[in-house]
Amino acid sequence: MKELSASEAARRFSAVLDGAEDGESYVITRGGRRVAMIVPAPRANGRAVADVLGRWHHRLAVDDGFAADVESAGAATTDRDGDPWLD
Repeated sequence: MKELSASEAARRFSAVLDGAEDGESYVITRGGRRVAMIVPAPRANGRAVADVLGRWHHRLAVDDGFAADVESAGAATTDRDGDPWLD
């Protein structure tokens, strides 16, 4: 794990991100104190989710009205009045 000052990390931010993408981890310091870490983001391909769903496949029961409930919820949330955040 490499240690960089905040100013050095700022100057070399693109290179730091390239390093993180390649698996390198960094500790960022300010005034000699550790204040942050930049680490590689986890890479998931969905296998963990598929494994969980596979284990629970026979344990989950969905009632007969589930599909209708999902459709009803979707219909209730359609955008009828436009984007409320644009007001």
